[in-house]
Amino acid sequence: MLRAVLILAVTAVAGPGLAQENPCEGFSSNVSHERALFAATATPLTAGTTLQTAPLLSSDRLHDLQLSLQAQVSFAAPPGKSRPGDGAYAGLARLHLAQSGSYRISLDQSAWIDVIDAGQPIASGDFQGRPGCHAPHKIVQFALPAAHELLIQLSGAQDMHLKLTVTHVDASS
Repeated sequence: MLRAVLILAVTAVAGPGLAQENPCEGFSSNVSHERALFAATATPLTAGTTLQTAPLLSSDRLHDLQLSLQAQVSFAAPPGKSRPGDGAYAGLARLHLAQSGSYRISLDQSAWIDVIDAGQPIASGDFQGRPGCHAPHKIVQFALPAAHELLIQLSGAQDMHLKLTVTHVDASS
């Protein structure tokens, strides 16, 4: 009997703690679509160091971008957040959307995200991050136009490979 009471007591105390141990829980928005994409196989691409070498990304797909040393990247506009270039990685990718609206750019690690339209940065509307989670780690939301050649600038990454998705946000998210 004493053993049963001890097991119940440990379960009652540890149970809530175990639920909180998942670092990917707790996003304030529904990110089930992004989580499903991060569980898929990533498409490998080499991020550009110039606009001319920037690959075209597809929305609703997980991309594994190989980045370059930040000092080797020619940004179209200065990154919105200055981070030291020594040892940091960066890269450029293009995006062309058929539908305007709110989009989330999700990453598996900390890095700065800028979206550039005709040389001008687009302000982000919302962002979230989950320490210890890499599927995704960081989500930044932007209101993006359709039928424009957009440039995604990534900077300040600590790893040479960065996983990224671009997803449309519907009204229920």
